[in-house]
Amino acid sequence: MAEKNSLDLEKDPRSIIGTRVFRAPRDLVFAAFTDPKHLAQWWGPDGFTITTHSFDFRPGGVWRFVMHGPDGRDYQNRVTYDEIVPPERIVYHHGGGEDVEPVQFNTTVTFEDLGNGQTRLTWHGTFPSAQERARVIKEYGADKGLVQTMARLAEHVEALTRKIAANKFGEGTVEIVRVFDAPRALVWQAWTDPKMMAQWFGPRGFTSSVPEWDLRVGGALRIVMHGPDGNDYPMKGTFREIVTPERLAYSFIAVDQDGNHLLEGETTVTLAEHAGKTTMTLKSHAVGHVPIAPQMLAGMNAGWNQSIDKLGELVARG
Repeated sequence: MAEKNSLDLEKDPRSIIGTRVFRAPRDLVFAAFTDPKHLAQWWGPDGFTITTHSFDFRPGGVWRFVMHGPDGRDYQNRVTYDEIVPPERIVYHHGGGEDVEPVQFNTTVTFEDLGNGQTRLTWHGTFPSAQERARVIKEYGADKGLVQTMARLAEHVEALTRKIAANKFGEGTVEIVRVFDAPRALVWQAWTDPKMMAQWFGPRGFTSSVPEWDLRVGGALRIVMHGPDGNDYPMKGTFREIVTPERLAYSFIAVDQDGNHLLEGETTVTLAEHAGKTTMTLKSHAVGHVPIAPQMLAGMNAGWNQSIDKLGELVARG
């Protein structure tokens, strides 16, 4: 799972330093900075859009653009590129003046390849003085703006990564609706209590263990299915939504023994109760990341249906 934004205002009183790990390859993250069509999708804080008037991505080249704020105000900007080392580093400066916002700073963006399709980005902006940094934070919200901008970049490049992977290795969706002769509270418990989940999760012939289960939004989960062939099939993820006892959503990544990503997706479960019975609606979508993924995707429907059969048997026992 990608790390959340990290913001450092302590290392240098003149600097704003942001760091984030993306679930996207370095070349793709770097490319998001090199094309105004990409930049228009993510540059700026939440609620902002941009219009590019000119873009010359080379040392000495200039990018002229306007940031349109959610309050209707336009912010004129001029960025000059000082150094470009694909796909490792971009150095640029923003020059304040009569025709642009009165803000001057130098920025270095570095891209570190972490392997396994992940990239650590460090965005280091330095102002002429600590006082100027304080002014820009107060008047423009530059610290929060950087955090939001990196989050928008993450959404953009990770969506592109999923699209590329889906085109190359396939994707699949399973939708199941079941009615259980059991109260919703019990079915919810079967989905949220790791001891109960270990009793039903996985196809027929599989057993499961749940070594990590932090049931809160943002909390991590890890499930290991133990196959009848003697192999383990681990999965990790993060809880995205928890509405007790109605709705549960979590991301998941199926990994091999070396931690390489095989499949990645999200599962959503909703529960509705009527006359003592519970209608469960499950939707699970996955995108492949490796050549074996199409074979795994082909087994999703059968695997989930067998798991839900075992869930039904468990709640029927009360």
